Amino acid sequence: MIHPNMATTLTFLTTDCAISAGMLQQALSDVVRVTLNRVSVDGDQSTNDMVCLMSNGLAGNAEIRDESADYAAFRGALYAVMLNLARMCAADGEGATKLIECVVSGAKDEDTAETIAKSVICSSLFKAAMFGADANWGRIACAMGYSDCEFDISKVDVKLASAKGEIAVAKKGFGIPFSEEDAKTVLLEDEIQVLIDLNSGDCAACAWGCDLTYDYVQINGDYRS
Repeated sequence: MIHPNMATTLTFLTTDCAISAGMLQQALSDVVRVTLNRVSVDGDQSTNDMVCLMSNGLAGNAEIRDESADYAAFRGALYAVMLNLARMCAADGEGATKLIECVVSGAKDEDTAETIAKSVICSSLFKAAMFGADANWGRIACAMGYSDCEFDISKVDVKLASAKGEIAVAKKGFGIPFSEEDAKTVLLEDEIQVLIDLNSGDCAACAWGCDLTYDYVQINGDYRS
């Protein structure tokens, strides 16, 4: 059950930085939105869903009270930690064998990019295709379509990538010829990227998920939560 609305499961973070409660909350809210809140393993939000950030101020620095350079440095460090946690959470989904990162670029605004990215990584059909190393770009297009976002499909390009390389599977809304063997080689890796370019703006967003496996069904069919 991982599909966060505030965090993912129960997340506790601590810092010795001296920072006001207001700026601490601002940093946490900003960073949660672009990290843990963009993770989904199965689309089911847990009843235990929270994140907590605590500061004891023992670092002895001048207390951060506004959006200063020190605040920017603190927020950057917090982002790095929480990004790592978000990726680990997605990769560690029940029965998962692959971490999937969906990057949507060329959007008219960040909300559009985020909504489409999350729609793709939440798609059961897409997740199953990734488990089978099947470059079925139609399932990506399907999830984009039911995201309720406005975009021009005739401008959309889709690529799949991993440590083994990158392969284009759709251009301007249409499938293009590609080597199924090369695509399978790319998708057999344990970290996969789905690269979607809407070619309609300058905004982008990422979301993280995992594949849907036999083990996920068995694990969740064998116990009562």
